[in-house]
Amino acid sequence: MKAVRVHEFGDPSVLRYEDAPTPEPGAGEILVKVAAAGLNFIDTYHRQGWYPLERPFVLGQDGAGVVEKVGEGVTEFSVGDQVAWAQHQGSYADYASVSAAKAVPVPAGLDMQQAAAVLLQGMTAHYLAVSTFPLQPGDRCLVHAAAGGTGALLVQIAKLRGAYVIGTVGTAEKAQLAKEAGADETIIYTETDFEAETKRLTSGRGVDVVYDSVGKDTFAKSLNCLRPRGYMVLFGQASGRVEPIDPQILNLKGSLYLTRPTMGAYVATREELLQRASDLFSWMQAGKLTVRIDRAFPLAQAADAHRYLEGRQTKGKVLLIP
Repeated sequence: MKAVRVHEFGDPSVLRYEDAPTPEPGAGEILVKVAAAGLNFIDTYHRQGWYPLERPFVLGQDGAGVVEKVGEGVTEFSVGDQVAWAQHQGSYADYASVSAAKAVPVPAGLDMQQAAAVLLQGMTAHYLAVSTFPLQPGDRCLVHAAAGGTGALLVQIAKLRGAYVIGTVGTAEKAQLAKEAGADETIIYTETDFEAETKRLTSGRGVDVVYDSVGKDTFAKSLNCLRPRGYMVLFGQASGRVEPIDPQILNLKGSLYLTRPTMGAYVATREELLQRASDLFSWMQAGKLTVRIDRAFPLAQAADAHRYLEGRQTKGKVLLIP
């Protein structure tokens, strides 16, 4: 089969589209013919060695496809089933051997590219809005990168839960996309100081929670946007790692809470994984959640897709198609 592998850490030029052995499903695994693989910032962290894996390795954490074989002990899935998965390495390939425990059934009639596009980013948005800081009607939240793949889904789920949403974006085009997702207000951070504008929009009170996937460039000002005892939810680092901080800062700025969540802790049981995925698929089928696919690159152009993602150009989910 063809796969995109990393033999040495570095910039997108290290990605190799090459022949690789087709995996065999082990016990508890399924072999899936990949219909679409998702592109995520964590893939760039793996490529650069920030989260080092044993090399060579196949990139990719999420995708969707059709089951080709089932391994020993697998009873939940059969050959021909449509499945999607997240947080299982190896999606940038023609075939992926996926832990059955990480896979979820895709409802009949749901487009496979849509399924691949929603699962990882959608479950991230789901746990952020439903569990990390469980939004209630009337809560105020600030969502950075509100037109991106995760950001636009987070805006929609926040609105489903009755929150007032302020979204930051880089361009007027992205501001329109965030508005279409349901944002009550948008701030074009390249033109307006988002801290000052957030305080103005909240009459100086600040927001209850900031959902920050940008990291280095936004973290310090995000803390200043919070009300006393507000929640700083740092769930990504698209602009770089946040420098270490003195916890006393949280005291001085109003007894703030700071968390750095990761999905693994929020799909710790099979039941929790299936519930989050079920919510997402149900909302999609009911027309309550729209998944925007920004671009779909051929798998062979994975390096170009990484450059596109790291250039902060995305306006939705980016897919790789074998």
